[in-house]
Amino acid sequence: MPTKTVQAPIPGTFYRKPAPDQPVFKSEGDAVAAGDTVGLIEVMKSFTPVVAEEAGRIVAFHVENEDAVMAGQPLYDLEA
Repeated sequence: MPTKTVQAPIPGTFYRKPAPDQPVFKSEGDAVAAGDTVGLIEVMKSFTPVVAEEAGRIVAFHVENEDAVMAGQPLYDLEA
């Protein structure tokens, strides 16, 4: 199966959880459907969801919760 690296669409802070006391949206090995939220990128208190563009399985994350990211930086690998 081909693996696709999904990149950050905008710069900001990447969050794997919807809130500090909540579980992560998705973990390595989880299946995703097109449209599933994988994380959030926050810029100046504005949160942009990072959604899966296609169905597959998350192979690996390249960033951790609350890491600063730049536009175009790899976020996670998706096996389609």
